[in-house]
Amino acid sequence: MLLACRPWPVRDEALASGPELVLDLSRLLSRAYRAAPTGVDRVEMAWARELLALVPDRLRFAAVHPAGGHHGRLPCAAALRYLDWLGERWAAGGGDGPSMDAVRHLWALRPRPVPVARTARVLLQSSPAHLENAELLRARLRLESARLLVMVHDLIPLTHPEYASPGGAGRHRRRLAAVDALADGVVANSASTLDGLAPRLSPRPGRVLRAVPLGVDPPAAASGPPPGRPYFLCVATVEPRKNHLLLLNLWRRMAETMPREAIPALVLAGRRGWENEQALDMIERCRALDGLVTELGGAGDRELASLTRGARALLLPSFAEGFGLPVAEALAAGTPVICSDLPALREAGGGVPDYLDPLDGPGWLAAVLDHAADGSLKRAAQLARMAGWRAPSWSDHVAAVVAAADAAAYSPRRTTMPNEVET
Repeated sequence: MLLACRPWPVRDEALASGPELVLDLSRLLSRAYRAAPTGVDRVEMAWARELLALVPDRLRFAAVHPAGGHHGRLPCAAALRYLDWLGERWAAGGGDGPSMDAVRHLWALRPRPVPVARTARVLLQSSPAHLENAELLRARLRLESARLLVMVHDLIPLTHPEYASPGGAGRHRRRLAAVDALADGVVANSASTLDGLAPRLSPRPGRVLRAVPLGVDPPAAASGPPPGRPYFLCVATVEPRKNHLLLLNLWRRMAETMPREAIPALVLAGRRGWENEQALDMIERCRALDGLVTELGGAGDRELASLTRGARALLLPSFAEGFGLPVAEALAAGTPVICSDLPALREAGGGVPDYLDPLDGPGWLAAVLDHAADGSLKRAAQLARMAGWRAPSWSDHVAAVVAAADAAAYSPRRTTMPNEVET
């Protein structure tokens, strides 16, 4: 629960003083009609929750309201009620769509005027919401008399445009241009992301650049026992980058070559994304997969916690990732992971998961069958490695974000350039 402007004592007195921190909640307000969060949604929620714990006296909320399109401050009590309601909706799961509760919350969160700055301010932007509109971002910073700290989650629309939604590469290019021109601090969710980002930013004296790996929530309370049949779990939006086709073809191969009672089940947890016709055709029309593959588009956090704990392993055969939060969350729940051999996923999982090339179909089939078997040596070895793995905490993540924001607030600035904000 978040319902208080200062719900508990400050954890670190060293963080108690410093610039005013204005957390942008535009992304979460735009998700009022969605029952299941994305990874970016979870980051914005974690920033709100942990900032309330770490620096409650310095924290304010603001947003570009989805109904009005202009920036303003959000009443603290209304914002916290909304965050509690949204968190509970995520936990319960269900279908998307408007509700009277959502409408009431959004009405209560009508933007209020921004007070005159009495001290240094930093606008914290944890998501890409509205970053493609540089003029709007510039106006928001003028209104707040604030510096800007932004989190960059990945460069995938630029490095792998074939996996982006239509127009995604252009939008991401505009976002990074706005970040380059206006951000005094940039945090990336992994060293891999920061390594790709840094060469794309213009040299700027005083700009703070840091890699701050994402945290992991404690596993949610389970909603009930998982299915009795041995199964594997894939937590990912159904889109080409996540490589669901590899898994679906593996299960079709097993259906064609193995006794049906010996085949484990596959559970696909994630909403449907874009350009996924081939994967959806297999899910909906491949009769060989009937009874073996289950699609759960609206699984809540409680159901997902049960599924994760009960799975033989989490499968993530992605072609590209910015961090790999499902990997860290599965390991935190004590569930083995088989995933692509990508730098970002190695940062998330360390030496624990079994890493494979996302195109190595025979290797994935062998790994799945090995982990499915009773007495699996590979699975036992991974569980043994897991004993030395520590889940990163959101508290540590947000403390590092606050430190970066404090540094950005007082860093020297170069002479104002044509595309920069006057301060």
